[in-house]
Amino acid sequence: MTDNKSCECCAAPKLIFSCSGAADVGEISDKVARQLTKEGVGNMYCLAGIGGRVSGIVKSTEAASDILVIDGCKLDCARKCLSEVGITSITHVRITDHGFDKGKTEVTDENVVKVLNICQRAKS
Repeated sequence: MTDNKSCECCAAPKLIFSCSGAADVGEISDKVARQLTKEGVGNMYCLAGIGGRVSGIVKSTEAASDILVIDGCKLDCARKCLSEVGITSITHVRITDHGFDKGKTEVTDENVVKVLNICQRAKS
């Protein structure tokens, strides 16, 4: 008798990268990535390691089954860091595309929840 159950213990990770820049939208991006990690959507991963081309971090990212990238503004720093190491198969959310203005957006729980909902819709 064959058991068709699959083990997820060796499944490729789902990773989340966010802008964590100095601007308000960067702070919101970071908070959203941390909340998505708490909710089990994926694991927030080290964007600095990608930018620094740390081999283990790049290899783990290449092996990911799903990558969500949250950028605060049109500079797309997080997306560009991943692109520089050849990682382009991502889901990308740019906060300023959704009515938030860099330098004019309060970092509130309400705004974090709004962006969290945008990211969750992007992943479905």
